[in-house]
Amino acid sequence: MNIIWAIIQGIIQGATEFLPVSSSGHLAIISGLFGVDMGSGVLFEVLLHLGTMAAVCVVFWKDVKNLFFNGIGIIVDVFWNFITWIKRTFARSDEEYRRVITSGYRKFAALIIITSIPTAVIGFIISRLLKHYTSRLIVPGIWLLLTALILYFIDGNKGGDKKVKATTFKDAALVGVAQGVAVLPGISRSGATIAMGLMRGFSRGYVVKYSFLASLPAIVGANLLELITGDKSGITGGYIICCLVGMIVAGLVGYFCIKWMISFVKRSEYRYFAFYCAAVGVIAIVASFITGR
Repeated sequence: MNIIWAIIQGIIQGATEFLPVSSSGHLAIISGLFGVDMGSGVLFEVLLHLGTMAAVCVVFWKDVKNLFFNGIGIIVDVFWNFITWIKRTFARSDEEYRRVITSGYRKFAALIIITSIPTAVIGFIISRLLKHYTSRLIVPGIWLLLTALILYFIDGNKGGDKKVKATTFKDAALVGVAQGVAVLPGISRSGATIAMGLMRGFSRGYVVKYSFLASLPAIVGANLLELITGDKSGITGGYIICCLVGMIVAGLVGYFCIKWMISFVKRSEYRYFAFYCAAVGVIAIVASFITGR
C-alpha cells in the first residue's frame, strides 16, 4: 500500500460512511471490478474507522461528552441496583433502589445502549454466516438495489416530531436492528437507520443526530473485535504513515459529509441517492456476469 491508495481509501470511507450509499458496498465493488485487494490490514481499517468516529465526535461534541458520562452513570446505577436487589432478597435489607433515568441525556444514553444491543447481536451473526459469500460483485450489487428501494421509499418522508423524550425503547431497538442488518455490503448504515427513525416518527433533525451517535458504539465494538481477531502482521514504518494519512483524510471528508447530511436530511430528498445506488448496483450485477467475479 502507498500514500495515494491510502488517500483514496480514506476519501471513500469518509464519504460513504455517512452518505446513504454504503461504504462496505463500494469497497467490495471496487475490489471486484479492478481486482484490487482492499484488505489493507487490520490497523489500517481500524484507523480509517477511528477517523470517521472522530468526525462524529467533533460535530456532536457536546452530545458525545454528555452521553459518555451519562452512559457510565447508567451502568453504575444498574450495577448498584443489582447489588441492592441481592441485599433486599437475601439479607432482608431495606435499602432503596436508585432511579436510573434522571435526565434527558440519561434517557438518550439509555436509548443508544438499547440500540447497540441488537446491532451487536445481528451484526455478529450476519458477519459470521455470510463471511464467505460476500466476495462476488453480485452480492453488494443486490444489497445496493435494496438500499435504493429503501431510500426511494422514504423520499419526501418528513418524519414526525419525536425527540429524546418521546422516543421509546422499542424505537431504539428497531433502529438497532436496522443498523445490525447494515453489516451486509451494500446496505447503507446511515440510510437504514435514518429510514427506520423516520418511519418511527423521529423528527428530521433528531434522526440524523441519532443515526450518527448510534454508530459510535458499533464502530468501537466492531473494531475492537477486529483488533483482537485480525492478522496484525506486516506492520512497518511506511505502513503506519499510510494508516495515519488514511485516518486523517477519512476524518476530514467524514466531517464535511456529516455537516452536509445534517442540512440534506431536512430537505428529505433521498431519490437522488436512490438512483445512484440503483445504478451502481446494476453495474455491479452486470459486471459480475461479464467477468465471472
